[in-house]
Amino acid sequence: MSEVRTLKKHVPKLASLHAVCEANYGRLLRLLPDLDQQKLEYCFAVGKGLSYRIVIQLCEPYTTTLEMRQLNEGLPAYMQPVMQIRLYHDARMAEVMGFQQMGRFKPSYPYPNSLMHQRNEKELVNHFLSEWLGFCLRNLSPSSIQQG
Repeated sequence: MSEVRTLKKHVPKLASLHAVCEANYGRLLRLLPDLDQQKLEYCFAVGKGLSYRIVIQLCEPYTTTLEMRQLNEGLPAYMQPVMQIRLYHDARMAEVMGFQQMGRFKPSYPYPNSLMHQRNEKELVNHFLSEWLGFCLRNLSPSSIQQG
């Protein structure tokens, strides 16, 4: 007879998540000097046929919402990552609000689940943003930034 294992509920490490969100806020400030202007668009070329576009969608007194998208000439649009990010200026944190047509993330998910989210999906997408921003900062040259 096979035994079904029940996984304990995932408990997010809040201090770790906050540290990632704070670091992402700092990285975004380095990439986007004019963060307080709504409808501003930046394009960063980081390689042949590979660029990133960040569009500031909404600026409010304490928050800014933006969309970050990878553009790769060799891939169809549905395979190019896109995420929505909210910056909280009073807390100096940036959090992923949506990724690849997935909306708000819960702190934890039971596993397995119908949408096949990982138990720590919220942590994973914020770590992915961290890696993405780090890649952009390491591979940018001043001439590769276009402001629109």
